[in-house]
Amino acid sequence: MSSQAATVTAESRTQLGSRANKRLRDSGKLPGVIYGHKLDVVPITLPKKEVVKHLDHGQHLFAVTVGGKAENVLVKDVQYDHMGMEVLHIDFARVDLNERVEVTVPLELKGTPKGEADGGVLQQIVSELEIECIVTGIPDAIRHNVSDMGMDSTLHLKDIKLPDGIKSLQDPELIIATVKEIAEAETTEAAEGATAEPEIIGKKKEDEAPAAAEKK
Repeated sequence: MSSQAATVTAESRTQLGSRANKRLRDSGKLPGVIYGHKLDVVPITLPKKEVVKHLDHGQHLFAVTVGGKAENVLVKDVQYDHMGMEVLHIDFARVDLNERVEVTVPLELKGTPKGEADGGVLQQIVSELEIECIVTGIPDAIRHNVSDMGMDSTLHLKDIKLPDGIKSLQDPELIIATVKEIAEAETTEAAEGATAEPEIIGKKKEDEAPAAAEKK
């Protein structure tokens, strides 16, 4: 459980806008804002490397000090570049350490399903869970052992035991994962592909021409 807040020292940010933010990122800083609890929105500058490290470890709760004053805040939004690699901006919401909040956390399936011995393959359909819990009880991840899953079995959300104090916000019947044989399905798809009619390239271009002309 990541119950402890990550301590970070930030600075007030006076220069706003995309150009100013790019200069900050180029110098190893990360632009962000703190808002909520009916107080003013405070633009801030954070040490980028330090914050990204905490985010990579699944940290949600931060204690951010600005101008000598510390505030407990929760990560509400992280903006990434178009590649989904570089953090560009972060939004924090003020929180009371005793309040309950709604967050999304990773779901990790552990172990090897016994159904794999019979040719089954584990397919995880849901990789994140929406939960509600006290701010200081936000887990870095929810973990579930799938060793007992046999061939043609299905894991539902209701089958996952959540830690004390954590409430699920999704449908209990939500399918999380299955164990089934997939070789037959792949063989069928390959056979269908082999018997499909060859594509008539010239005809396809003619069919698409009106649509292309209409877009222009």
